[in-house]
Amino acid sequence: MTKVKVGILGSGNIGTDLMYKILNNYGHMELSVMAGIIPESEGLIRARNMGIRASHHGISAILEDPDVRIVFDATSAKAHHQHAEMLRAAGKIAVDLTPAAIGPFVVPPINLHEHINTFNVNMISCGGQATIPLVYAVSRIAPVHYAEVITTTASRSIGPGTRQNIDEFTYTTAHGLQSVGGAKLARALPVINSADPPVMMTNTVYAVVEGDFDENAVMSSIIEMADEVSKYVPGYRLKTTPFIDDRDTPWGRLPVVVILNEVEGSEDFLPAYAGNLDIMTASARRVGETFAEYILKNEEVSL
Repeated sequence: MTKVKVGILGSGNIGTDLMYKILNNYGHMELSVMAGIIPESEGLIRARNMGIRASHHGISAILEDPDVRIVFDATSAKAHHQHAEMLRAAGKIAVDLTPAAIGPFVVPPINLHEHINTFNVNMISCGGQATIPLVYAVSRIAPVHYAEVITTTASRSIGPGTRQNIDEFTYTTAHGLQSVGGAKLARALPVINSADPPVMMTNTVYAVVEGDFDENAVMSSIIEMADEVSKYVPGYRLKTTPFIDDRDTPWGRLPVVVILNEVEGSEDFLPAYAGNLDIMTASARRVGETFAEYILKNEEVSL
């Protein structure tokens, strides 16, 4: 066995873009099925045209295939609360792209291998995947008392599901900045920009730092982390050189690390300005690849 069979649950924009990312990148996963609930959805039509088994019977189509080991849930937080138990009972690993936050938060370059034996992992949010690595890059060098991130995305790249779950995304991102990024306190502020032509996804990170620290080490850590993320999200880049500025804060005058970054989509299915969706699907593919490789290695050892 050289591939692990996987399924995508949800045939909307995120599920469809993820389908292309799996098909376009040779690795350890074999896409076996895409399941949705709308027969005429573009995702299911595209899947059928490419020879992928497509079903509008939702999770039932996933559960009836015993060979599917990993399932990417690109539906909604409410739906995933139902799906999680069903997938766990069927012995399938769930990579959750919704803000349900049932499983542990995972950001690939930080803590993926810590949760390699977990049956359900959560991808947090697009803003989380873009900014948590940068906050972590600072916190591994100097204590971050407070992190504030402002994520700006094009209105055209924000679907109705995301708009309905905006409060959950905001809370989940802030929580991830603390539990994964290492900040003591955190706040996430989403901005949906309706400009035409649409803007690229941009993120501004403010990290209030405590104590003595090596400024050069902080800068090097940020650049190294940005390079690491760009290995699986090619359009991920720093917009300017990060800098440190002493500012008045609610906790006194403290150094603040300021980081600006941009995420350009790879246009596998979605347009380039939809970097917010691209970083979610690219991160999920990275997680799935790591899980699949782990499964195959363990099965080789058992043989």
